[in-house]
Amino acid sequence: MIQDVLFGLVSIVVGIAASYGVYWGLDQLVNRLPERLQKKLRAWAYLLPAATLLVLVLFVPLIMTFVYSFMNSSGKKWVGFENYVDLFTDPTFFSVLLNNFLWIAFVPALTVASGLFVATLTNQVGPIREKVFKSLIFMPMSISFVSAATIWGFLYANVPPGRPEIGLLNALIKVFGGDPQPWMLISDFRLNSFLLMIIIIWLQTGFSMVLISAAIKGVPEETIEAARVDGAGNFQLFWKIVLPQIWGTVMSVFVTVVIGVMKIFDIVLAMTGGTFDTSVLGFQFYQEYFLNANVGKASAIVAVLTVLIVPLMIIQVVTFRRQEALR
Repeated sequence: MIQDVLFGLVSIVVGIAASYGVYWGLDQLVNRLPERLQKKLRAWAYLLPAATLLVLVLFVPLIMTFVYSFMNSSGKKWVGFENYVDLFTDPTFFSVLLNNFLWIAFVPALTVASGLFVATLTNQVGPIREKVFKSLIFMPMSISFVSAATIWGFLYANVPPGRPEIGLLNALIKVFGGDPQPWMLISDFRLNSFLLMIIIIWLQTGFSMVLISAAIKGVPEETIEAARVDGAGNFQLFWKIVLPQIWGTVMSVFVTVVIGVMKIFDIVLAMTGGTFDTSVLGFQFYQEYFLNANVGKASAIVAVLTVLIVPLMIIQVVTFRRQEALR
């Protein structure tokens, strides 16, 4: 493990040095060429160092991860598909995949919906109130995931009988005559996982709101006025005129949130430590690599996660290109 970390650090340093070295050498070479060739080759001279750094920092570690996924726990002996067989024959891993599926099914849709709702409402108020409301809603974006988990930990906190209640949710339940609940320990219907999802929705609503709000303001005013002349109400105006024109932005935000959700780790670690059926792929990798020192199985988990994320990245790129083509 220490060797892998050192190799990664050395790769980054060598990559940066190589990038600058390649750029300097290419710049000197281009300057010696005829002027008409300089214009054509200078762009490649600027792109090549970045491409070199991308290969060394991203693609090489990615390939190494796939290679390690076919090796034993120490990463020194080839074991073939043994790590993948262990994963997909382990009932716990399917529970982890179910959690990831639930996160993907609910968090992106609710995040985009809440951002769309807030963006639409705040665009209707005056400029001063709009700035205030958007600042308040965007503020959680400045908080790290661990800090947000700590804040919400006090909301969900449950204390033994006889001690002062510090959990806001249980305090409210007591006010209405109910019994306090150990929220993070309730695995029935994955309730604790849904409570964790609320945190990421709270964090990402501001991100969704800002992008969607900008897209709404970019809708041509003449299309809105034409719809109003034709007698369209506010509801029809939004669903038939505004939403189709900002659909590319909505999909981009949706896919971005999906990718972020698939890599979720911090909140699970800080809130539950993966216990009571709350673990996800990101936490399983952490557990296998850092706690169990199993390089092969940890790499196999990352490989599975990568395979699941790549199609989403392709969808995002395609959506972005379609949006640009419509402009």
